[in-house]
This record gives sequence, structure tokens and C-alpha cells, in this order.
Amino acid sequence: MRDFKVTSQQKAFFDTFGYLVFRGLMQDRIMEITEEFDAVFTKHGGNFDGKPHTFKKTSTIVAFLGHSEKLASLLDDPRIHAICSALLGDDYNYLTSAGNKYVGDTGWHSDTSMDKQWPGNLKSLNVSFYLDPVTKETGALRVIPGSHYIGDQFTEILKEQIHAADMQAQWGIDRADLPAVPLDIRPGDLLVFNNYMKHAAFGGGNNRRVLLINFSRHYTEEHMAELHEYVSTFAPYWVEELHGEAVLRNASSERLRHLRQIQENQAHLPELARQAKAAATRS
Repeated sequence: MRDFKVTSQQKAFFDTFGYLVFRGLMQDRIMEITEEFDAVFTKHGGNFDGKPHTFKKTSTIVAFLGHSEKLASLLDDPRIHAICSALLGDDYNYLTSAGNKYVGDTGWHSDTSMDKQWPGNLKSLNVSFYLDPVTKETGALRVIPGSHYIGDQFTEILKEQIHAADMQAQWGIDRADLPAVPLDIRPGDLLVFNNYMKHAAFGGGNNRRVLLINFSRHYTEEHMAELHEYVSTFAPYWVEELHGEAVLRNASSERLRHLRQIQENQAHLPELARQAKAAATRS
């Protein structure tokens, strides 16, 4: 697999529809990834209680790779590098990561703001390692292909209406019946999708384990305010550093190249995280 490359057809599919599934691509590492995932959750997320997923600490650990050098080494895996380089450019950024234990439905959403146009309609992507098999009936990710195009009429309609509380009144359907592609995944498969794309999951159990790694294009000077805003969104998780010790320790020059822009633009995060923690404690 070290000669793995993203084909021109795969890139065209991703650019058009917003996602790719690489079947069995990470099969040789999935056992190691699963063991490390469970070890990190045991140590840092032992309060997971199986309650409905709310993107809070009970089910999510941010900067997850920073807790394990074995997981941090995924940043150096030639397959990950090939995918990010092909879709984002050789100067791509590693943003952060998260270990999630999903419970129940997630509802329709995008993983990032869709307010501003970027060249090629791609600012960031999500690389997902599913550690449990999922199907349409058991919590597989459902995606709406093409919903990642900023400014497109279809995308704008979804953006305004997909969060409606009552889809029966709006479209005459349940939210789980919205036209979408369910992506059945088995451990060892690798799912990559554009963070702008609308996605959801329904019908899953109370412990769906997923490791998410987020990458982006290198931010240009005109978009630096967006980078600072992105970093600030992690304050509610009380994290003061988006990469973590294990990612930074003994990092090669190649890895550092993909860390540098975040490292140079997160100085405001610690104070915001402390304020968020203090506010949560008071409440």
C-alpha cells in the first residue's frame, strides 16, 4: 500500500460529489488503531455514559492523536499523505482530531461554516476511521452528494431548510428519509468527505467508535481571520492546544510542515478555553 495514489477518477468523484470511500485501505493498521483508541478513551474519556450524542466531553475527546504516539503516526502514513496532497495540495494543514463514541442519531449538519467561498469549494476535509461496522440501519453516515458547493442554489436551500424542526410539515418526510447515500463501512475502510457536505446518521447503537482527523488547505493571508475563528470554536472543549503532546514530540520535518500554520495561530485558544471552563463551572 505504500505505492498508493489517488487516481484522477477518484479526485474527480470527490470534487463532484464530496466524498470517497477507500475499501480496506487501512486494514493493516485497524487493530492497532482500535486498541489505541480504546486505551485513550479509558484514560481520558472514562466518563462516557452512553447518553445521546451532544458533541460534549461525555462522547468526544478533541486533539485525540495528541494522546498516543501510535495514533499520531497516522499523520506520517503515506496513504494519508497521498490523499491530503491530492485533495488539498502538498502544503495542506493538519487541523486537529477527535475520538467519538456516537450514541443514537446525529441529525443533518455540516462540520464547518459554509459562509465563504474558497477556490475549488474545498477548505477542509474529514478523514474517518470507523472502528465498528455500520450500515444504513445501524448508524452509517448518510451524505447528500453535491451539497458541499458553496453558493449553489441547491446547497443554499438545504442550508436554510434542512434544520427545520418538522420535515413532515416542510417536505412530507421524516428526516431519516431525506434523499441521501448511506455509506456502509467496515473497520479497515477509510472514509473521506468534504466538511461542507451535509451528512447525518440514524438508527445506530450506543457505542459507535470513530476516529476523525481533520485537514485543510493552507490558509492564505486573506483567510487568516477564518483560521483564528476556526481555532476559537474548540474553546468549549476546554482544549488549549489543537495538536497535542504526542503529535509534537519527535515530529519529523515533514510532519512539522503540516502543523506549523496551526501552531503559529492558536495563541488565543488557551484563554478562551479557560473562560469556557470557568463559565461551565459557574453554571
